[in-house]
Amino acid sequence: MRKNPPVAELIGSIPNRLQLAGGWIDQPFVSRHDPGPPGSMVVAQIEPDFRPMDRSGIASGTRAIAMKIWKGSLPDRPPDELVQELYDAENRGKSEPSGSQDMIGLIYPGVNRLDYDFKIHGGVFPAHIESCKSPRIAKWLSSVLNLIPVEPRPDGYSPLGIKNLRPKWVAKLGQSGRDCYDAIVKMDVKKLGASLNLNMKCWETLLPHTLKHPALRVDLRPILKAYQRQYPGAMYSGCGGGYLIVVSTDPVPGAFKVNVRAANK
Repeated sequence: MRKNPPVAELIGSIPNRLQLAGGWIDQPFVSRHDPGPPGSMVVAQIEPDFRPMDRSGIASGTRAIAMKIWKGSLPDRPPDELVQELYDAENRGKSEPSGSQDMIGLIYPGVNRLDYDFKIHGGVFPAHIESCKSPRIAKWLSSVLNLIPVEPRPDGYSPLGIKNLRPKWVAKLGQSGRDCYDAIVKMDVKKLGASLNLNMKCWETLLPHTLKHPALRVDLRPILKAYQRQYPGAMYSGCGGGYLIVVSTDPVPGAFKVNVRAANK
C-alpha cells in the first residue's frame, strides 16, 4: 500500500477553514445588538495542503483539538453533531468562548453562509446554514482568493478592549456576510471584494482593536488600505492580522492560493 507523503502525514486530513465577510456576528455579544436578524457570515472550507501560521485566524487551534479528539480525520457522523462535540471540547471552561463558525468551517464542505439570530440558540449556533458545494464555484473562488502572510497576533493581544457595538454597524456586518455569499454564488469578483471591504469597516468601527492595538508590531491599517485601493477588495483572516486575503483575478505579488474544498473526501 502506498503511504501518504510525509507532509500529508504531518498535516492530517482534517480541512482548514477560511473566514470571509461577516466574522464576529457568530458571537452572541455582537448578534444581540442586531436590529434586523439574522446577520450572516461566510466560511469556506479549504484543503489542508499547507500548515497555516498559528494565531492567524484560520482556526488552527480549533483544528488541533479536532485532530486530537478524532485522531486526524473527520468521523463519518452528522456534521451538526460534530460541530457540537468540537465546540464543547474547545470551549469547556472558557470565559471567552470561540465562535461556532470555527467548528462549522472545518466540518462543513464548500462555501457556507451562517445566519445568526440571538433569539435562536442564544446566538451561539446559526439559525440557518446555506451551503454551496458546487465544484465550479469552488474552483472560481480558489482562483480569486490570494493570501499574503502578514503577522500572527502576538501573545497578550485581545481585540475586545474597546467595544462600540452600535446596532447600525452590527447590521452592516451581517449584511457584509450576505453580500459575500451572493457574490460568490454569482462569481462576481467586484461584489466579493466590496463585501470584504465593508466587513473591515465594520470591524474597525465595532471593535477597533482588531486593527490597532499596542501589542501589534505591524500597523495593519495602511497595509489593508493600500491593497483595497489596488484590488477589488481585501480583509484580514482574523483580528490582529494573520493573513491578508486579497480578491483579484490578476496575480498578487507575494501571495499564495488556497484550494476551496467542494465536498468531503
